[in-house]
Amino acid sequence: MRIRSVGLKLTLWYTAMFAAALAALGVVIWFAVRQSLYHAVDDGLRDRVAGIGRFIEDHKTRLLLDEIREEFRAHGEFFQVLDERGQPIHRGEGIPDSSPVAHFDSMSGEQFVDVRINGEPLRFLSGRLRVDDREYTIQAAASLRDLEAGLRDAAWRLAPAVPVALLLAAAGGYWMSRRALAPVDRITETARLIGAESLSQRLDVAPTGDELERLSQTLNEMIARLEGAFRRIKAFTADASHELRTPLAVMRTTAEVALRAPPGPEQQAALEQIVAEVERTTQLVENLLLIAKADSGAAEIKRQRVDLVEAVREACTEVQVLARVKGLRFEIELPSDGVWVHGDRDALRQLFLILLDNAVKYTPAGGALAVSVGRENGLAFGTVRDTGIGIASEHLPHVFDRFYRVDRARSRDDGGTGLGLAIGRWIAEAHGGGIRVESEPRRGSVFHVDLPHA
Repeated sequence: MRIRSVGLKLTLWYTAMFAAALAALGVVIWFAVRQSLYHAVDDGLRDRVAGIGRFIEDHKTRLLLDEIREEFRAHGEFFQVLDERGQPIHRGEGIPDSSPVAHFDSMSGEQFVDVRINGEPLRFLSGRLRVDDREYTIQAAASLRDLEAGLRDAAWRLAPAVPVALLLAAAGGYWMSRRALAPVDRITETARLIGAESLSQRLDVAPTGDELERLSQTLNEMIARLEGAFRRIKAFTADASHELRTPLAVMRTTAEVALRAPPGPEQQAALEQIVAEVERTTQLVENLLLIAKADSGAAEIKRQRVDLVEAVREACTEVQVLARVKGLRFEIELPSDGVWVHGDRDALRQLFLILLDNAVKYTPAGGALAVSVGRENGLAFGTVRDTGIGIASEHLPHVFDRFYRVDRARSRDDGGTGLGLAIGRWIAEAHGGGIRVESEPRRGSVFHVDLPHA
């Protein structure tokens, strides 16, 4: 079964980790207590062996006498003293003659061994003692019955506490997860209410300084980008519809007039006007398709090493006739050794054709325009200047927006669609460069294109 709740997942993970930690802690505590108890037993056995050793040293000449046996009993039931041959000199009443304790291997130093004698768990300590020229083995034992019973009792007491602790941990973990995820639920609910018609709404950002604050800020930034994109799409759709409606209405009206008119010069003029409008509409549709491809990433830029000078020279050749007809002075400054970039020659020619065509349109008769190309600081640059009507400062930030016109009537009369500079900016940016404009009313404009130099 797949768990879909993040809070429940966190609770389960928290409970599992807590259970593992609790189990590890319980094992560590149990072994620590066991080790501590065994240390206490071992220290007691060492004291007993040392006491028996002192007794043997004090009574070394009377160890085999019967009256010594009574004094040996003061050291308890579980001990024995062996001579060099392993024969018992004295054995406590708790150790039978057949006890395996009597057959311990000889050793140097002390040795602890756990054995059972008649069902009694015992821990033996064996030590060596040399008195004069004789060597004795002292073995003393302590019962482990109470120790084992205490450990079992502690385990049984801890066992019921484990599920209770896990239950409390699970409840606490779930409460903490819900408390921690409550802001996420609020973000989710608010985000669910935001649609295409309410993109101006924003999420509340609590100044907590944590991941949730950063998440809210990131979502607000994303919503702001979406709002901007929707606004541009709406404006683009409205402007495109407006741009298409005008030539279509002209073509329809002209065609209706031509159908009612008898064959002759008027009908011929009407057909020529229809053809002109069709050409203009075709250009508009092509530009719209290019912009749509650019937005979707489908527009291709063929990258190869090309001479920017040649691309600009071709654009100038196409514009020179228009400039001459309008009575404009056209200055061309192109280096003879070439300026190389990685890009699409046709696209670069179109970029400068757009800039030069605008310069011709908005420069009154008798004015001038100039184009220059060069390279500086690892960049190739192209500049288009004119002495035209210029652009007011409030319009400068928007001249590269789609369908934006400083003077809509003048641009429509001149045949513009409001997409040229938008396409030009896309071409420049697609080549890894940029485009900017400087302008003042009645003093002309200067367009700068910067591209990475090959």
